[in-house]
Amino acid sequence: MHKKTLIELSQALQQRSCSSVELTRYFLERIQNAQHLNSFITVATELALDQARVADARLAQGNATPLTGIPLAHKDIFCTLGVKTSAGSKMLDNFNAPYNATIVEQCQAAGLVMLGKTNMDEFAMGSSNETSFYGPVKNPWDIESVPGGSSGGSAAAVAARLCPIATATDTGGSIRQPAAFCGITGLKPTYGLVSRYGMIAFASSLDQGGPMGHSAEDVALLLNAMAGFDARDSTSLNHPKEDYSTSLHDHISGLKIGVPKEFFGEGLNADVGKVLETALSELEQAGATLHDIKLPHTHLSVPAYYIIAPAECSSNLSRYDGVRFGHRCDHPEDLLDLYERSRGEGFGVEVKRRIMIGTYALSAGYYDAYYLQAQKIRRLISNDFHEAFKTVDVILGPTSPTTAFKIGEKINDPISMYLSDINTISVNLAGLPGLSIPAGFVNKLPVGLHIIGNYFSEARILNVAHQYQQRTNWHQQIPAGF
Repeated sequence: MHKKTLIELSQALQQRSCSSVELTRYFLERIQNAQHLNSFITVATELALDQARVADARLAQGNATPLTGIPLAHKDIFCTLGVKTSAGSKMLDNFNAPYNATIVEQCQAAGLVMLGKTNMDEFAMGSSNETSFYGPVKNPWDIESVPGGSSGGSAAAVAARLCPIATATDTGGSIRQPAAFCGITGLKPTYGLVSRYGMIAFASSLDQGGPMGHSAEDVALLLNAMAGFDARDSTSLNHPKEDYSTSLHDHISGLKIGVPKEFFGEGLNADVGKVLETALSELEQAGATLHDIKLPHTHLSVPAYYIIAPAECSSNLSRYDGVRFGHRCDHPEDLLDLYERSRGEGFGVEVKRRIMIGTYALSAGYYDAYYLQAQKIRRLISNDFHEAFKTVDVILGPTSPTTAFKIGEKINDPISMYLSDINTISVNLAGLPGLSIPAGFVNKLPVGLHIIGNYFSEARILNVAHQYQQRTNWHQQIPAGF
């Protein structure tokens, strides 16, 4: 069953050749047998089976959606009623959410079955899934390598066929980079297309929830359930509902693909570059045309991001004070001691680093020099994309300049770690949609192709991805042993 596509699983359920309870038990057993990957923080066995029984009743009554009865996993950053929501942190290790995030509500309304909550970098801060309080996630393609972060648990679970689809979040590349490292398909939608209500905040102007799956078709179907206006989220956009699967089969003859020299220069692994050249040639054979473009401020995206994101992180994480919820130190001497020890004990090293950077950038005398300047650079980066989309339909490049690196290789080198997101960060700063799809292998590790679109062009980039996947089978590859 784990080799079937989402459409095939849906058809099997609709035709009653298997039940949702049977399918759910099948994937729960796979999760149990793959504990060495450490991809799940919580496995919600009883809840999943209860939801599967409800789904089977809907299927029997004939009022099911295409996703009814399909198991999925939620990144442990989305609040789930009565189920631990930790954000990968000791700070929230004892937190059972009193409500559901909008994304969780929408998935339940579609009849999806929650298998559990996936492991992640603490508060989504990391590029390798090594900062989690619950330990690092292993890449199914090489258990000595990282799966990428911060959504590495979701990516590893999908890649290892522990679940057909999963939710994730992307602040600077945290859907697309792990999707590339694990050889799956992952989409960061236009900022505001998917509600952030009930999604634990890291950097509010950058955070965006999105879907992960094996193929563009899988991702399109899950996005149908996730996207939509939410009055509870002040950044939610009132964009008309779309069916992102309807244009998947459209031809791409005449499509104008922008190829930025900034994505193919210094820092790009030569073998990764060759894989990307082959992928571009494949799209040319499908009728697309390649056009050289410039995104001149791309080199400023990493420094701008690592001012803006920590500044917002510093503000958002100030709510974890040991008073209202989350970790509380034992026997505090006074209020200041409560604050200091609760935060000192509850947060990990990377979270503390970013809080300190952000607090410094926002402090009196430095706000204009750092945070305000970074926001000006953000506008320049956005303008670069605006100009590029006047002449091209989509922009393509490598999702990451390298394949997955070894666990422990960069954990003590923050700058090197931050640079692993160099090709994805600018998309978040501009609020654009971006998609990573499998494009080949280098030394038996997956390589991701990054497809960037203009605002609200999710259907277009999914169409490009689907057409590529119709001509290749990289997205169908399964790691050995799974």
